[in-house]
Amino acid sequence: MTNAPVSFNREWFDELKQRIQTDGPWHHPELYKLAWEAEQATSIGNFNDLQCLRHLPGLSPLPHQIETARRVIQEMHGRALLADEVGLGKTIEAGLIMKEYMIRGLIKKVLILVPASLVVQWVRELTSKFAIPAVAQKKAYMWTQYDCVVASMDTAKRPPHRDIILEQDYDLVIIDEAHKLKNKKTRNYQFIQEIKKKYCLLLTATPIQNELDELYNLITLLKPGHLGHSDSFQQSYSQGKRQVKNEDLLKNELKKVMVRNRRADGSVEFTERHVITVSVELSPEERTLYNEITNFVREEYHSETGYYKNPLSLITLQREVCSSREATYITLANMHDRAPENSPVREKIRGLVEIIKRIKSHSKAEKMIEIIKESDDKVIIFTEYRATQVYLQHMLARHGVTSVLFRGGFKRGKKDWMSQLFEQRAQALIATEAGGEGINLQFCNRLINYDMPWNPMRVEQRIGRVHRLGQKRDVYIYNLSTINTIEEQILRLLYEKIHLFEMVIGELDTIIDRLQFERSIEQNLIQIMLESESEGEIRIKMDNLSQVIHHSRQHLQAEPVQKSLQNVVLP
Repeated sequence: MTNAPVSFNREWFDELKQRIQTDGPWHHPELYKLAWEAEQATSIGNFNDLQCLRHLPGLSPLPHQIETARRVIQEMHGRALLADEVGLGKTIEAGLIMKEYMIRGLIKKVLILVPASLVVQWVRELTSKFAIPAVAQKKAYMWTQYDCVVASMDTAKRPPHRDIILEQDYDLVIIDEAHKLKNKKTRNYQFIQEIKKKYCLLLTATPIQNELDELYNLITLLKPGHLGHSDSFQQSYSQGKRQVKNEDLLKNELKKVMVRNRRADGSVEFTERHVITVSVELSPEERTLYNEITNFVREEYHSETGYYKNPLSLITLQREVCSSREATYITLANMHDRAPENSPVREKIRGLVEIIKRIKSHSKAEKMIEIIKESDDKVIIFTEYRATQVYLQHMLARHGVTSVLFRGGFKRGKKDWMSQLFEQRAQALIATEAGGEGINLQFCNRLINYDMPWNPMRVEQRIGRVHRLGQKRDVYIYNLSTINTIEEQILRLLYEKIHLFEMVIGELDTIIDRLQFERSIEQNLIQIMLESESEGEIRIKMDNLSQVIHHSRQHLQAEPVQKSLQNVVLP
C-alpha cells in the first residue's frame, strides 16, 4: 500500500491558547445561543419520524395519514399501493410522502398522472398545502423544464409526449385512479411499465373489482416480481378467477406493498349522512308514455323478427322515460334512423314520438325544484343522460336558479372553470357520471340523485364528492323515484331492502362475490325486467334477489373469518 502523506495545521491552537490566557476576546453569547438553537432545529432526533411535518404549519394531517406516510417510507421503501376508501385523503398521504422525500434530498424529478378532470385540483393541493411547486402540463417543453409536473394520462401516453417522458429518469411517479391500469394488455399499463422511476405510488379506492389477476397486475406494475411469475401466482393463490387459496400468505405479501384505511375503523369522525327517498307521481301523459315504452321494449325483446335485441339498450330506453322526454326522444330518433326503410318498428317509434309531444312538463323535475327551493344552499344534481342534463339547466333557469354543467366531454380547463363557478357563483351543479369521480366538493352538503344508477358503487362515488374529510355539515342525499316504474323497483331493491346506505364501502362487493352470480348484479336486473311477463312477477323476482343478498350479508357478518376475494385483498 502506498503511504499517504499526512500534515497537521496547528495555527488555530496557538491563537486559542492566547485567548484562554488573556480571557478573550470572545464572540457575543447571543450569537452562540442562536447557533445552538439553529442546530437543535435542524437536528433529527429520530430518523423514523416524519421531518416534513415541521415544514407544513398550515396542514394538520390526521393520524392515519401520518402513519400511512411513515409506513410507505420506512417499510415499503417508496413503492406502495394507497387503497384507502373514498374520502379518507389518499392525496394528502401522497403529498406527505413526496414532501418527506424532498426534504431528505431523495427526490427532485416527479411525474404525477391523473384523470384530466383532476389535474388542476392536484396542482392546487400540492402548491397550497405542501408548498411544492407543481405545474399543470400544457406544452411539450414543460416535461423537461419543470421538476414536478401534473398531467393527464391520456395526454402523457400520446406522441410526442410519450417519447419525451420515456427518455427521462424520474425519482417519483404517482398514478391516481390506478384501478384503470388493471389490464396489463392496455397501452396505459405498458406505458407506465416503461417509465424509468425510483419510487412509485398507485392511488385507488378499488384495487380489485372483478378478478384476482387485476390485483396481480397492479402489484407487478408497482413492484415487479413481488408476487412472483404469473403462473406461480396462479398456482399459489388462485382457484379460478375469483376464488383465493392461501389467504393468510397472500395477506402478508399484500401488507408489504399496500395500505388501506377504512371508515369502519373509527379513526376518522365523519358528519351524519341523511338519505331521503322522494317519491314522484307521473302525470297522465308521462304514465301513458311509460306504459307504451314498456310494451315496446318487451315486444322487441321477445319478437323473433325484432331489430333491437340488445337488452341494455332496451332497458336504457325504459329508464330514460323516468328521466326526461328529451332523453327518450333522442334514443327513439336514433333507433328510427337505424331501422330499415318501411319496417313496422318505424311506425311504432313515430307513434311513441307523438305521445312525447303531448308531455308539457316533467313531474320529477318539478319535484327537484321544490327541494332546491327549500333552502339557499348549494346542491349537486346527478343525472345519467346528457339530454336530461341540458333540460334541467333550462328548467332551473326558468325558476331563477343559477347552475353550471359538468360532464366527461369537457376539456380539463372547462371542468376546473365549472367547479370554480359552482363554488363561487352558481347554486347548482348538474353532473353526469364524470362528476362522480375525483373532484372534491365538500363546500356543498346537498345532493340530488335525479337518476339512480344500477351499480351501487357509483352511488357511493357520487356521495364521496361531498361526504369526505373536510365536510363540516351533515350531508343530505335525496333519491328521486317515480312511482310504479322500473326506477322505483331498483330503488327498493338496492337502496332500501339491502340497506345500501348503511353498508361500509366494499361490503356489497364482498356479498356479491360470495353469491357467485354467473352474471353481474346489473345483468341480473336486466334479465328480470325483460323476461318477466307482469309487474307482479317482477316484484316477486326482485324480492327474491333482495332476500338472497340480505341473507348473504347476515351470514357474512356472523362469520368470524370471511374468505371472500374482497376480504382477502381489502382487510
